[in-house]
Amino acid sequence: QVQLVESGGGLVQAGGSLRLSCATSGRTFSNYVMGWFRRTPGKEREFVAAVSWSGAPTYYAESVKGRFTISRDTAKNTVALQMNSLKPEDTAVYYCAAKLTSGHSYNSQNYAYWGQGTQVTVSS
Repeated sequence: QVQLVESGGGLVQAGGSLRLSCATSGRTFSNYVMGWFRRTPGKEREFVAAVSWSGAPTYYAESVKGRFTISRDTAKNTVALQMNSLKPEDTAVYYCAAKLTSGHSYNSQNYAYWGQGTQVTVSS
């Protein structure tokens, strides 16, 4: 059984940084695409970033390009999201997700496994 567990969320001032981590377990992730999504109250889950387990290519939402970086550590079976220059509009619950097949997708419905989410709050 696949398990994804996020950590690293918290409260930060605008302009600050946070690093989210997603610990994976349960099966081999070598053919997976790993993604980060976020959700704010009343809205659908929004794509943030994705990376193939091989490490490339990477994909980003326009709203986070140049500020967020997704990476994976195959030795530790983790996926990270480094978030810099945070803005109040980045406030959301952030979710790690795994897509079982290769190929990028912005659509959350194409991701089969999800973590429980971690809250990120950016104060102005």
